[in-house]
Amino acid sequence: VRNNETINMTKGKKAIIVGASSGIGYEVARLLLQEGWRLGLAARRTETLEALRREFQDQVVYAPIDVTQEESEERLLRLIDAVGGMDLYLHVAGVGWQNMDLLPEKELPTVSTNALGFARLVGAAYRYFAAQGHGHIAVVSSIAGTKGLGVAPAYSASKAFCNVYIEALEQQAHLRHLDIHFTDLRPGFVRTDLLGDGKHYPMLMSAESVAQDIVKAIRTRRHVCVIDWRYRVLTALWRTIPRWLWRRMAVRN
Repeated sequence: VRNNETINMTKGKKAIIVGASSGIGYEVARLLLQEGWRLGLAARRTETLEALRREFQDQVVYAPIDVTQEESEERLLRLIDAVGGMDLYLHVAGVGWQNMDLLPEKELPTVSTNALGFARLVGAAYRYFAAQGHGHIAVVSSIAGTKGLGVAPAYSASKAFCNVYIEALEQQAHLRHLDIHFTDLRPGFVRTDLLGDGKHYPMLMSAESVAQDIVKAIRTRRHVCVIDWRYRVLTALWRTIPRWLWRRMAVRN
């Protein structure tokens, strides 16, 4: 009964998911489609997006979008038009590596995708909703933004950028009296291609379970949601550690 009620509430709702070709974005897309949403899906690779379109037919429109490219904003706006509007914007696109050697071929693309690309498309969604008069922006950041992680400098710094950027937009929307809601989703380690580097990651979660938590957080309009309870405890402890002690700690995998 609850599922039928959810479908009735969400039927006709439209969302854009950037970074929907695999992992968390793909699993959230499936859940929203099952609830009756009409989706515009975007990613650099579109094979799995085409598979979703064949399965869910008129509920899915997709487009190739690379957030690091300047034309990605224009592509996003075209995708919104193709869907017929947008009630929810979900930004999942992101990259990252452990990089103890600080190799520029890892650091710079991370910043380009997770900070510059993030600001480009989240900013576009914000401007769209400001003009429309309402909307909901949800972003998948990470617990890595809680503290600077020596094993992944660009990744943790770029995720901190995401956290603060959304916090700033939320304050600005309030100052401008805009009816825009924001949800910052901060999962811990998730079993996705992003962690396919052969290293050991503790407290690993499935993309399916994280997607369920994300949909719940969006539905209840949470402002910040750390996923799951173990990482809520962990990040709370991290915040209590003074800088002089943190720099001496070996946070590695």
